[in-house]
Amino acid sequence: QVELMESGGGSVQPGGSLRLSCQVSRDTSRRACLAWFRQAPGQEREGLAGILSADVHESTTYHAGSAKGRFTISQDNNKRTVYLQMNNLRPSATAVYYCAAALSPCALLGTSDVYTYWGQGTQVTVSV
Repeated sequence: QVELMESGGGSVQPGGSLRLSCQVSRDTSRRACLAWFRQAPGQEREGLAGILSADVHESTTYHAGSAKGRFTISQDNNKRTVYLQMNNLRPSATAVYYCAAALSPCALLGTSDVYTYWGQGTQVTVSV
């Protein structure tokens, strides 16, 4: 069982930054793939970045093309929180952002249907 809770969303001007947090409650005896998705009104849910939460200190990450260079996924040392640092935000980034989890075996960033667990989402609005 995995429970996820996002926070950190809000309103920001173009060019600004936000850091989203996802509090993760799970059985750490199993590896898990954690990811950030977003969904804008009328659009499909889009995968942004994924991280393999393992029982060792290092973590493997993957960033989708739309996220590379401006978004960074990371996790804290005890692997209880996953972050998405978002820089140089554009109005097109306006969406609800979700944290998702899948238990191993799993891919670093799969399509939304492979993730079993989802947070409630946090709204990000980028506007003047």
